[in-house]
Amino acid sequence: MRAVAVNKEALRELAPTGTLRVAIAISPAASPFFATREQASGAPRGVTVTLAKELAALVGLPLRLIEYPNSGEITENADNGEWDVTFMPADEERAKRVAFTPPYALVESTYLVAPDCPARTVEEVDRSELRVVAIANTATGRSAARTLKRASLVYAAKVDEAAEMLRTHEVDALALSRDALAVLAARQPGTRMVEGRFHAAGVAGAVPRNRPAALALLSGFVEQAKASGSVQRALDSAGLKYAVVAAPAT
Repeated sequence: MRAVAVNKEALRELAPTGTLRVAIAISPAASPFFATREQASGAPRGVTVTLAKELAALVGLPLRLIEYPNSGEITENADNGEWDVTFMPADEERAKRVAFTPPYALVESTYLVAPDCPARTVEEVDRSELRVVAIANTATGRSAARTLKRASLVYAAKVDEAAEMLRTHEVDALALSRDALAVLAARQPGTRMVEGRFHAAGVAGAVPRNRPAALALLSGFVEQAKASGSVQRALDSAGLKYAVVAAPAT
């Protein structure tokens, strides 16, 4: 396995304050992107937390986790110096604000529907009488907006807010990744994931734009984490059954 090149220029770009500040999103439902909290301590845990710790150990810097409610807010703060590195689903809109590494995991998004919702497939969710909630300013939300032609689409700032809207029948369906929806389905008896997908994406590392040395270092780290089994172990530890490790970059 090829070693990751760590040099002074890359470290200055990667962590200009001398502390590696990694932006993560906290949710009640784990995914290759969303972290959750330890029940006893409240500390963040999950795939992105594991990768952040391994990256900090690789570069020999102290780690600080910067918490956000969703990937949209992480992206919105890419230019103000709040964070140095993040891990999130990649899409074209987001690439205008951050530079992405190759993906470390592949995910699909579908809908979780209320017990009385008649829809059985992704296509059947797109009915004029149905209401769908997505997380604001996210890749999944943008994809839902592109593909839904008849259903009403509303947005929530956090996953727990969206889940509460589904529980109280304010909406009929919730758009999110399969792994996150599996957790929410277990907490809301009678809800179910429909067949099919409306979105597929790679989850990748990212840095603010115009940091080529930092991006090269982070890309090398992502490839090493895939090859070494770190990503697969992190997915397994988080109990994620639907995400898969991305293929090596060519």
